[in-house]
Amino acid sequence: MSDGFEGTLRIQPVDEDETVDWLGNPISCRDCPHDENRAAGLCEFGRTCVNDRRGKRIDRFFAANPAQADRYLDHPYFEVRTLAAKYASPFRLGALMNDPEPDVRAMVALRLPKPRIRGFARDPDRRVRMTVVRRLDADDLVPLLSDADYGVRMAAARRAPPALLVGVMHDEDDEIRREAARRVDPRHLGALIVDPDPTVRLVVAERLAPQRLHALAKDPDVRVRFTVAERLPLADLAAMAEDDEAIVREAVEARLKTEGER
Repeated sequence: MSDGFEGTLRIQPVDEDETVDWLGNPISCRDCPHDENRAAGLCEFGRTCVNDRRGKRIDRFFAANPAQADRYLDHPYFEVRTLAAKYASPFRLGALMNDPEPDVRAMVALRLPKPRIRGFARDPDRRVRMTVVRRLDADDLVPLLSDADYGVRMAAARRAPPALLVGVMHDEDDEIRREAARRVDPRHLGALIVDPDPTVRLVVAERLAPQRLHALAKDPDVRVRFTVAERLPLADLAAMAEDDEAIVREAVEARLKTEGER
């Protein structure tokens, strides 16, 4: 067993029935310090064991013996530290905030109070940052909206309040800009009228105030123009009557006839 953390060590898959520790050595109950657990039926060889390399077996051990978790927070095997952190006292988790293993840091980010995990927004591993996104709110999400990873930015955009979405209206990713178009205050939608992606402009056409839609009446995408034809104020609609696409002209004609007769 190593004296230090083996933070990035990954174990090769083993047979389901194999009972070996994280170093590949056979497990023996004779060497286990938890005799009282076995006597109480809280350990089961090959199924519930903190010394086993398999995460499910380790997790079952801590689920049955949560009071033991604190003593395993400095174990050299990252899987044990991760699962110990799942059950340990939150007051002991601060020591793991700089753990070399991302899985451990992600578990810490999942369990510590929100004010203590803000620093994880700049963690080098996306798994940790994704965990933080799921927990932080409002202004705490700001640094994650400009994250280098698309998945982190997208998750942050979906959780961010509309006021913060102004900051991602020019994101390089179309889907993030669409998310902004769907939820940002309509007053800001004018900045997306010339967005290079037609599906973003389509959302703008669906949400923009009708009196501002004339700016999209000659959009190069027929889907956008059709939406404009359905929402543009009647007084401005005649300008679209000569549209290149029959479906748009038909929408204009139908509205002029139906609404003009009212």
